[in-house]
Amino acid sequence: MPTVVLSSGSASLELTGGVTAFEVEATSFRRLILELEARFPGLGHQVEESMAVAIDGEIYQDAYAAPLRPGSEIVLIPKIGGG
Repeated sequence: MPTVVLSSGSASLELTGGVTAFEVEATSFRRLILELEARFPGLGHQVEESMAVAIDGEIYQDAYAAPLRPGSEIVLIPKIGGG
């Protein structure tokens, strides 16, 4: 199963009760968002709105088409605002 890792210092840790890594059954990023929202209400929305996504070390601008494989590591990183 893929593993999701939340970066330390992420505000999303409040939504997971401090859990920083967990396995998911999702096979696509879209399913990942749905699973996160079901397990940790508010997290799926937060990931879509304010987090960057790295899958197996590659940062995605649009992760919806990216496949998730057994053993994949999905790192969720807060986006850095700029201006």
